[in-house]
Amino acid sequence: MKSAVIVFPGSNCDRDAQVALRQASGKDPAMVWHKDGTIPAGTDLVMVPGGFSYGDYLRCGAMAANSPVITQLHAHAERGGYILGVCNGFQILCETGLLPGALMRNTSLDFVCRPQQLKIETSNSAFTSAYDSESEISIPIAHHDGNYVADDKTLDTLEGEGRVAFRYVGNPNGSARDIAGVISENGRVLGMMPHPERAIGGHEGGTDGLSLFTSLMAAA
Repeated sequence: MKSAVIVFPGSNCDRDAQVALRQASGKDPAMVWHKDGTIPAGTDLVMVPGGFSYGDYLRCGAMAANSPVITQLHAHAERGGYILGVCNGFQILCETGLLPGALMRNTSLDFVCRPQQLKIETSNSAFTSAYDSESEISIPIAHHDGNYVADDKTLDTLEGEGRVAFRYVGNPNGSARDIAGVISENGRVLGMMPHPERAIGGHEGGTDGLSLFTSLMAAA
């Protein structure tokens, strides 16, 4: 699998993403600075990492969504490439229109940072095939604006098409219908607030995130 990580000013999970992709594929991902605007040819997976792109000014992910590299990200999606957006990356994907909905301030108004139980809603995706549907895993979360919102029609469509990938067990942020991660209509783009790249080797507190990268390896 040939992968790339997009790096924005304020990204702070890009190195975690690099380590996770290296462990999963045995190859270093390309680290793409957002102003370069070029995703290497032949890339299978682009990861948009967590952090605080542009300091979360205006609205989380809004400024990053207008960076030069976003045109290339859309082109990658249109040709059938995989995209994984984690935390701030999820916010950016929603701001670009690659995923529906938006991420708002946590209902508690507090930053939450802890291991979080998730339920696997579907194993019928390129991102979750290595998991068992309905099983529970523990993945770290760290966000202030993780409250996923969308209109009822969009939420019904996501549910009806099996595009809810993960659901919170004990909602930490007020997300609609406990949604923690959603998949695009073509099944090639996943956005999620929890950080699977921080649960790949045990030393972070578990390995439940590794199966997501294993799933992508099989798909690619």
